Amino acid sequence: MLDPGSNNELPPIPAKRYFTIGEVSDLCGVKPHVLRYWEQEFSGLSPVKRRGNRRYYQRHDVLMIRQIRALLYEQGFTITGARQRLEGGQAKVEASYSGQVARQLRQELEELLTLLR
Repeated sequence: MLDPGSNNELPPIPAKRYFTIGEVSDLCGVKPHVLRYWEQEFSGLSPVKRRGNRRYYQRHDVLMIRQIRALLYEQGFTITGARQRLEGGQAKVEASYSGQVARQLRQELEELLTLLR
């Protein structure tokens, strides 16, 4: 797991539909108990819950968690400030998500091209 204060790049998000809390923890560099806490604090973060109350996150949830992580750990926002930023600047957040998805897609395509060569 990444140190919250480190500048290490987060791993690419695999092309899957659903992710377990453990997978999201590894992809976002955040411990599972922190993810569960953030679900209570950020209304836009609501993973699908299935049998036994198991959480299954989707790609948009992973991107939102990465955005929350950046606001809290890298930009120094408080939980309240991050919540306000996400709620008030939804268009900015969506543009940021689009940029992250585009970078992710480009990286995956470049890796695929390398494999094909």
